[in-house]
Amino acid sequence: MPIYEFRCDKCGKRFEKLCSMGENGKELKCPKCSAVGAERVMSGFTKKNAGGTEVIGSGGGGGCASCSSTNCGSCGH
Repeated sequence: MPIYEFRCDKCGKRFEKLCSMGENGKELKCPKCSAVGAERVMSGFTKKNAGGTEVIGSGGGGGCASCSSTNCGSCGH
């Protein structure tokens, strides 16, 4: 079972939940405000590139178009 990240429709709280494949969150209860209904969101990640520098990103990132680096090898794309 995967861990998905969700955002509450009412208060915006982000939370993780271990649930069945394909869970959409519409029946989940928010741990902060107890409202029912959440949206599944892309989780962020951190990794180290070949130089040992941490690269932080998210599934919804803008890719190379939003990168300010002059070296494509530094961002892992």
